[in-house]
Amino acid sequence: MLPNLALVSDTPALRKSRGAFFTPEALASFVVRWAIRSADDMVLEPSCGEAAFLTEAVHALRALNPLAAPRVDGVEIHAASSAEARRLVAEAGGEPHIETNDFFLTETVGSYDAVIGNPPYIRYQDFSGEARLRSRAAALRAGVNLPGLASSWAAFTVHSALMLRRGGRLGLVIPAELLSVNYAAEVRRFLLARFKTIDLVLFTERVFAEAQEDVVLLLADGFDEGSAKHMSIYQAQNASSLSETLAATTWTPTDPSAKWTPSLLSAQTLRTYAALTEDGFTTLHEWGETTLGMVTGNNRYFTMSPQEASQRGIARSELLKLSPPGSSHLRGLMLSDDAWRALGKRGSATFLFYPGDRPSSAALEYIHAGETAKVHLAYKCRVRKVWWRVPRLKPADLFLTYMNADTPRITTNAANALHLNSVHGVYLAEKYRALGRDLLPLAALTSMTLVGAETVGRAYGGGMLKIEPREADRLPVPSPAVVEAAREKLVALRPQLGSRLRSGRLVEAARLVDDVLLVGELGMSRGDVKSLSDQYIELSGRRTARGRRVEV
Repeated sequence: MLPNLALVSDTPALRKSRGAFFTPEALASFVVRWAIRSADDMVLEPSCGEAAFLTEAVHALRALNPLAAPRVDGVEIHAASSAEARRLVAEAGGEPHIETNDFFLTETVGSYDAVIGNPPYIRYQDFSGEARLRSRAAALRAGVNLPGLASSWAAFTVHSALMLRRGGRLGLVIPAELLSVNYAAEVRRFLLARFKTIDLVLFTERVFAEAQEDVVLLLADGFDEGSAKHMSIYQAQNASSLSETLAATTWTPTDPSAKWTPSLLSAQTLRTYAALTEDGFTTLHEWGETTLGMVTGNNRYFTMSPQEASQRGIARSELLKLSPPGSSHLRGLMLSDDAWRALGKRGSATFLFYPGDRPSSAALEYIHAGETAKVHLAYKCRVRKVWWRVPRLKPADLFLTYMNADTPRITTNAANALHLNSVHGVYLAEKYRALGRDLLPLAALTSMTLVGAETVGRAYGGGMLKIEPREADRLPVPSPAVVEAAREKLVALRPQLGSRLRSGRLVEAARLVDDVLLVGELGMSRGDVKSLSDQYIELSGRRTARGRRVEV
């Protein structure tokens, strides 16, 4: 048979641009075996590509009725793939009904017993124009209002569900973003409200290496037959291990739209986590407000080291004390005046250029140099009344790192320095200010907080854990009452914690704080505490291991 020349010319770059990643046979087979339960089932694969799921569906339907040539439906926007899908379905013994079209223009609703497949994954940066408008309109028909940051799979999942008749089943390969991103909140709410049961299959290894994105299997059953109160979570090593018997953990979301990342926790950890949340732990938001840092528009221009300021003749009165860009210097418990000065001596940018209404001649010369370099044309600069005046914040009580290899660190701002948007600032409530500045960086080094960060934050490329202010608000930390009760013991720990953090022994530091707070103050068993510590090691290890694979 002659090759399909259109498919031969369909390069990996072109497939990626439309979010097409080919599905392993073992994975497609697993979803099909779950979804198809009768020889009469009507089956749809949206964005069917070259029919990975439809050919498996034909095999499953023929096993139920060997004499039939089962009809299966598909939609595929890429004409060459659509033609190949028809050929493969027919070759498998099925009757292909495959439409070459944009799935979001498909209006057939309530027709299928099973909708299965691997939705296209196109990030919001590349998902624009008419395609985005059509996707959002499709989601709105289900009452789901997606924000502008949503990637393609979110609307695709909702629109796929609308293809089901009452009692139908949805089996999709979804980016693990479903569990963690804020823009998927309404998708999570929709799924819980419209399906009677939801199962998730999670993977410890990456399924689509070329996509550099973790996935989960969404298995939602009983469309419009009731609302799911809990979900079953299954862990698989990879697609091949789906043929093994997988143990299930039951998890009940506390809020339908909240992140589903707690579903990653073991049953024992979930029980411990729930118990601590009810007694002894609160959220960082109770302690105070977490905010973004200052945005300069050009850090290289607006920040400078003491040496550079001296060379340019810029007076100290025209500079503001600054925590340097980045957060590598904030991995301990405190940014002191001595530490801040030492950073400056090593050449770090510890000053923010901030002249008054009447800049000195040296400052005017620097402003002119910025205009020559077109710094003033950067968006954040040109929208200001005075382009070289960075909007300032008051110094935060604490710093919170938001891009982390291990875990978000809380550091006391004893230097009273300003901060840029490379870290967050925590402004403590007045009633907790003294206690929080002194002890919260120590008290937050519990295994409970470390595990909590893995569930409220989000893993990024390279294995980094990112935490935004809204996510930081939900970070579990010891309550003020518990911290106050353990004040003397925590203070006594400070030297040991500092040395361990400086040498990168975070888990050891956490175990010391666990002994004081979780065991000593809250009376937890050492077995339950160990389960939390082990869970953090597992979650962070899996995140960083995936990050290393992305970089290879």
